[in-house]
Amino acid sequence: MTIKLLSEKYENEIAGILHCYDRVIIRGYLEPLGYAKGMTKYLYKEGIRIFDYPEFAQSLRNEIRDNAARIARENELEIEFRSGNESKRQEERVQEIIAKRGQTLGLVCILSRMERCQAYQRWHDKQTHYTYVKLSSGKCLHYYFYFIDPELGLCHLRVPTWCPFRLQFYFNGHNALAAKLDEAGIGYDLADNAFVSIEDFEKANELARLDSEWLHNKLDHYAQIYCPVVTTLNLSYRWSISQAEYATDLVFRSQERLQAILPPLMETLIQAVKPADIATFLGRKLSDLYQGEMGNRFNKRWLGTRLKHRMGPVSLKMYDKFNLVLRIETTVNDVSFFQQYRQVQHRDGTVSKKFAKMKRTVYSLPPLAETLQAVNRRYLTFISAIDTPEAGSDKLHRLTETIADNDRRYKGFNLLSQDNTFLFRLLLNGDFLIQGFSNSALRHHLSTLNSAQVSRLLKRLRVHGLIRKVQKRHRYYLTQFGRQVAILALKLREMVIIPHLAFNL
Repeated sequence: MTIKLLSEKYENEIAGILHCYDRVIIRGYLEPLGYAKGMTKYLYKEGIRIFDYPEFAQSLRNEIRDNAARIARENELEIEFRSGNESKRQEERVQEIIAKRGQTLGLVCILSRMERCQAYQRWHDKQTHYTYVKLSSGKCLHYYFYFIDPELGLCHLRVPTWCPFRLQFYFNGHNALAAKLDEAGIGYDLADNAFVSIEDFEKANELARLDSEWLHNKLDHYAQIYCPVVTTLNLSYRWSISQAEYATDLVFRSQERLQAILPPLMETLIQAVKPADIATFLGRKLSDLYQGEMGNRFNKRWLGTRLKHRMGPVSLKMYDKFNLVLRIETTVNDVSFFQQYRQVQHRDGTVSKKFAKMKRTVYSLPPLAETLQAVNRRYLTFISAIDTPEAGSDKLHRLTETIADNDRRYKGFNLLSQDNTFLFRLLLNGDFLIQGFSNSALRHHLSTLNSAQVSRLLKRLRVHGLIRKVQKRHRYYLTQFGRQVAILALKLREMVIIPHLAFNL
């Protein structure tokens, strides 16, 4: 049987569904300085002595500092140093500045702080008599350039002041989509990083796709502006995906409907999702040899509740935004966890197409989006198979409320009533279940009722969906819903209510 997705079960309650990148972090590696051997070869090629490396790095550091100071002067800004002891998080400080300056395009602020960074140190091997640099680590000043891009929205570029100058670029896919919707003239309501309404969800999903070539050019553009050593050294950056979040948002029309579904769904998933299920969501098979981290975590935040599943470098989360958006989000810290059908070059020089680990390059963003959307859909299918009490509430309302039919009103059924319990017990009679029942058959057991009264009772049962009539015959059978109600009424009265009332409290 095909599982009906939540989006289909509640299609009248859902305004739309959006698939979009959320948080994306891209690292820039200056080729070939990103690794020790590459740096060593570069120094030899440029005729720079290995032991002069500190002077070489310091001159480049001064160039980055002078460039940051110049940009600050031109934009009438002060470079704000963050010591790490401030009560406000860096993002909160940026939002505070934006609230004062507005959403004008361009540079928002420049923040700086001391952070750990990759570094190289000089080394001479007395055995081989070879002089080179080897990998080390240290601390250096980092600049955070926050700016509002006309196509990506609020972004930032982190620039270290020490060689090999590994850059980090951040943008949010929802902000990028908002800019495209503005350009297309499509109305929306964006709260934090979630759309609570969009005029055209179908068009929004088309606009949410990223163009890797376009993004690559934009990254190169900002690297040249904020990290001038790329021009000084006449090198280029290689951009790779460090972290990516991909969200599937079910946008509900009302908070009440989502909150009726979410709590029982969360409680069930905590117990229902097993390690093998997590692997299946991610398109993997759980092997006995797997040694990575795996598990579930549930927590409550002021923004709402969140359930998180994790397998190695990938996490899958479900949470609500503003009690209005049900978000399924997959976060990956190493895209090579996933496989992609792509061209593979072999050591012998031959080329073939096969499934292989996904490359970390920024050009993997489009296929990665397809992969992560498939992960979210598998999870949505899994949770859609879970029945929630919300469906039971509708059935209970249908059973107990008065229903009008052809200008006549038929009252509901009380599960605790002795008369109704007797009726339900009668309808579960073995002969009735097999052969059905008729008006005369019921009158044999309901001696106080005449034919007209039994006919009205049958009509009342039919209106509430408890029985169905056999075509061209005056015989009736319990529906599946009717059988469920009859059994529940007996259990509730005989096994719960009466035993509990029998005790003297």
